[in-house]
Amino acid sequence: MRKEVERLILQARRDLENAAKVAGVGAYEVSAFLSHQAVEEALKAAWYHTRKDRPPFTHTLTELGDGLPVDPKLRRHLMTLTPDYTITRYPDAANGLPYELYDEETASERARASKEILEWVEKRLRG
Repeated sequence: MRKEVERLILQARRDLENAAKVAGVGAYEVSAFLSHQAVEEALKAAWYHTRKDRPPFTHTLTELGDGLPVDPKLRRHLMTLTPDYTITRYPDAANGLPYELYDEETASERARASKEILEWVEKRLRG
């Protein structure tokens, strides 16, 4: 396995673990951001592995997923997670305070979606 792939998968796992930890202290917007990051890293690992090329410089998960291509059932997760890269961090992008827009249920949904995608990527890497 390429070093880039291994590093990205390890970081994706770590970010998903940290998403659960920060959700546990009520930092739900941070949890959603980390769920996005985990998926981005996993998809970029899959890109290196599958396409044998550097992934595009983007944070748009649907763009990365479409380039692989990702399982169509999982694409909906990519659509949901993509905006979290920005709106979890910037009040002007969120049209409000990000910490007021995320709750435990939302963070949990994002983490579940991220976990499903990470599992899909890891299965591809093994296969």
